[in-house]
Amino acid sequence: MPNVVHVIDDDASFRTAMSRLLRNAGYEVALYESGKQFLQRLPIDVAPGCILLDVRIPGLSGPELQEELIRRGSALPIIFLTGHGDISTTVRVTKAGAEDFLTKPVRRAKLLETIERAIARYEAGHEQRDRLNTLRALLAALTPRERQVFDLVVRGQMNKQIAHALGTTERTIKAHRHRVMEKVHARSLVELVSIAERLDIAGP
Repeated sequence: MPNVVHVIDDDASFRTAMSRLLRNAGYEVALYESGKQFLQRLPIDVAPGCILLDVRIPGLSGPELQEELIRRGSALPIIFLTGHGDISTTVRVTKAGAEDFLTKPVRRAKLLETIERAIARYEAGHEQRDRLNTLRALLAALTPRERQVFDLVVRGQMNKQIAHALGTTERTIKAHRHRVMEKVHARSLVELVSIAERLDIAGP
């Protein structure tokens, strides 16, 4: 799937110029004249890419669109590219997670370098989210008792302690623990704890 650069700018000539430059650099390009138009067309399953966003556009401003995308859970990196830059806006969008804030006119090499970095970050984050979703699915496949054992093991409790807490035998807990390790594809206690930490469920 080709990387898509979404260009959101109310200047038609600028959109045309960006489209030509980016297509020549090997990117697929989608053009929008407003933030509202972008939101209306935004697919649920977004292809890898990034957003080139002007600050001053009709309707939703660039920073307002950024806030709306964050609210919707979008992970597409945003590169602000504007002729209307100021310190307060730069600080605002950077704190909100913008990849960069570039001022028109921008050098071709600088723009392409920034886009390449943004897409690389998106792809790395996408892979991380996929891994976490896989781990969540593995945990969801545990039985209620296996999940209890998992929670207690990753909190550092020994088989004897878990057996006492759950009112069963140590032998039974060993069997549950073995099945838990198999189901979540963990080869050691360290890996089991690592899974819990990555999913932010390893309590004290």
